[in-house]
Amino acid sequence: MKRLLILNCKGGCGKTTIATNLAGYYAASGTSTALLDYDPQGSSQRWLELRPEDCSVIHGVFAGKPSKGGVTRAFALRVPEETRRIVIDTPASMKRLELMGMLRAASAIIVPVLPSAIDQHVTLDFLNELTTLCRQMAINIPVGIVVNRARSHTRAFKQLKETLEGLDIPLVAFLRDTQYYVHAAELGCAIVELKERSLKKDLRQWEALVDWLETGKLPPHIPHNQPDCVAI
Repeated sequence: MKRLLILNCKGGCGKTTIATNLAGYYAASGTSTALLDYDPQGSSQRWLELRPEDCSVIHGVFAGKPSKGGVTRAFALRVPEETRRIVIDTPASMKRLELMGMLRAASAIIVPVLPSAIDQHVTLDFLNELTTLCRQMAINIPVGIVVNRARSHTRAFKQLKETLEGLDIPLVAFLRDTQYYVHAAELGCAIVELKERSLKKDLRQWEALVDWLETGKLPPHIPHNQPDCVAI
């Protein structure tokens, strides 16, 4: 079982988009998957409630609400024994002890970032804090950066890419700024489940991300000749 942690202290950077689409990707591939939503807003939980019956099953746990009726926290967070991948959607802020507990159990960490000056600044500070905390805890967890809502021909994107490429933490995927993600969220599915021909370039990004999560291999290059956005 692998526990995949979607983490960033910056709100609105796309943690839920990545968490739901990653869970949907694994489930669609036949991997028994659970999605844990630690965000009190419950966006991932609502996505699961919208999920069509003909889509692959994802076990959902709304971890962002307190346990009721004398149920222990550990019991409330349990997942089926056959689960092989647990995707964890986290809130923007967490208590230090809760974060440390998640880090100890994590198999890999994905840090989303948006191509904006504010997001870049906050995320760089967060990455520094994260690596420092992991070092203090004496744990070695793979950390990968995913640029979300990327418009490859903009100055903000190019500046962010240059900055992130100077870090020791790898860039593992660039997700386009496309309405397909909005459409998939409204349906309760992942974009891999939309079956649209024009999604081939987007799916290659998800394949690269999952390949890194499963094998540690980085994509040889990131294509930059794809359209910035697609209307549906």
